[in-house]
Amino acid sequence: MDERTVILTVTAEESGDRIDALLARRMEDLSRSAVQRLLEEGCVLRAGAPVKKNYKCAAGDCISLLLPETEDVPLVAQEIPLDVVFEDQDVIVVNKPRGMVVHPAPGHPDGTLVNALLWHCGDSLSGIGGEKRPGIVHRIDKDTSGLLIVAKNDFAHQMLSAQLADRSLSRVYEAVARGSFREDSGTVNKPIGRHPTDRKRMAVTEKHSRPAVTHWEVIARYRGYTHIRCILETGRTHQIRVHMASIGHPLLGDGVYGALSPDKGLEGQCLHARRLKFVHPRTGEHVELESPLPDYFEDVLARLGQEE
Repeated sequence: MDERTVILTVTAEESGDRIDALLARRMEDLSRSAVQRLLEEGCVLRAGAPVKKNYKCAAGDCISLLLPETEDVPLVAQEIPLDVVFEDQDVIVVNKPRGMVVHPAPGHPDGTLVNALLWHCGDSLSGIGGEKRPGIVHRIDKDTSGLLIVAKNDFAHQMLSAQLADRSLSRVYEAVARGSFREDSGTVNKPIGRHPTDRKRMAVTEKHSRPAVTHWEVIARYRGYTHIRCILETGRTHQIRVHMASIGHPLLGDGVYGALSPDKGLEGQCLHARRLKFVHPRTGEHVELESPLPDYFEDVLARLGQEE
């Protein structure tokens, strides 16, 4: 099978991290066990030599991963429970659980939201998003929970995509960020593009970037943490996570843009897509939906509240 090479550079903050932990964190599409298999098979190189799985990285290390090209796995319908918040002949809105990947990708060939939607909707999903992403108008990260809108036909998909473009489709998130905000509200207006040395990460950068605007406001303050509301004006990949980290307030649990080890026992960002507003593509009616905070989020707030 053909191979492809991924090259990563170890940052100063990652110095001293074990190579298996670092790669599992950086490579979202690879599990810890998959990373360890690559190490055992000699597919992880430093200075052209295989790396042992207990190797502790140094700042500036250039790590090469030899990854087998993924086989084209047929997209199948799977009977996976869905929390449906709204549904009619044109649109379905689901409350995605934390830990579920939206569509198949390397390392996640099935068990995704798309596999569940195929079972639930059958052939009633738009094809504009491509063969592997039927119905998907916008995405949220694997560890982000909350509301996601899906188009059940091409007409609805085109109309909803236009609302995303003209910003009439409104998305409001809630998150827990590290640190205390000086103000009660504010706006981050910084362009976002691919990280210059890590293809899996995004970054605030002027190079090969797109405009990105996030409005935020404080909901509650805790010792060392803040519960915030974020309103997206644009929808770039990892936008809230990147913007909050750029102003010194990475999201609690975010191992990519924040703490390198689990924060308050949470692996993955504490981020929930709370509210969704859109104009129904066929009726023109305004639809406003809300998802309650999930248990993991409430548990975090309870623990923070005990520490005041």
